[in-house]
Amino acid sequence: MPPPAKMIFMTNNLKLLLVDDHSLFREGLSRLLSAEQDLALAGEFANARDAISAMKTSPADIVLLDYDLGDESGMVFLEEARRLYPATRILFVTAGMSDSDTLRALDRGAAGIFLKHSSPADLLQAIRTVAAGETWLDPGAVQALVSAAKASQQKVRTRELFTARERAVLSAVFEGLTNKEIGARLGISEGYVKAVLQQLFSKTGVRSRSQLVRIALENRDAYGLSLEGDE
Repeated sequence: MPPPAKMIFMTNNLKLLLVDDHSLFREGLSRLLSAEQDLALAGEFANARDAISAMKTSPADIVLLDYDLGDESGMVFLEEARRLYPATRILFVTAGMSDSDTLRALDRGAAGIFLKHSSPADLLQAIRTVAAGETWLDPGAVQALVSAAKASQQKVRTRELFTARERAVLSAVFEGLTNKEIGARLGISEGYVKAVLQQLFSKTGVRSRSQLVRIALENRDAYGLSLEGDE
């Protein structure tokens, strides 16, 4: 059973709430914050449910939130807190998050990502940065954003690889249509369909229709394909 939630009623300028299922970490952070005159730990909780409930009577300026809360994810708290208390800033203080989880947290309103292996001085800086309305990103979180941006740019470049006609033919090939059927659908000759297919072979680096279908299947979203031909 997790230890009982602890509420600490204080009047310092900046009220912090800690949500973490590790009692030793909560105790250590409490000692760290007690030495800062402008920061006050108003409450500490082992789970999202108790923290959300406590905020009804004692709202916090900033919540220091662990991503992994044992049986639940910190995302549960993030989504509920952002809905009920949109003015509260939420800083993830976590041992680690995947790139996709990092992006999802930031997209859903997290004010920052701080990794626990960083120094106490960095955590204090992160708290004050978030309090000032800015976003704190650990270098690992920055890398997640860079990776996502590169993936997005690659998708754009891939879409630009083909003309509208080539995408229409490729979509039809993906559906299993013959050259004659593709020509009838798109209002072009069968010979023109063959010419477009040769262009597709060249651009994708394949040599056969079956290889083209496999490439289309593996990259369907990036190529902008649908099961229906382009209008």
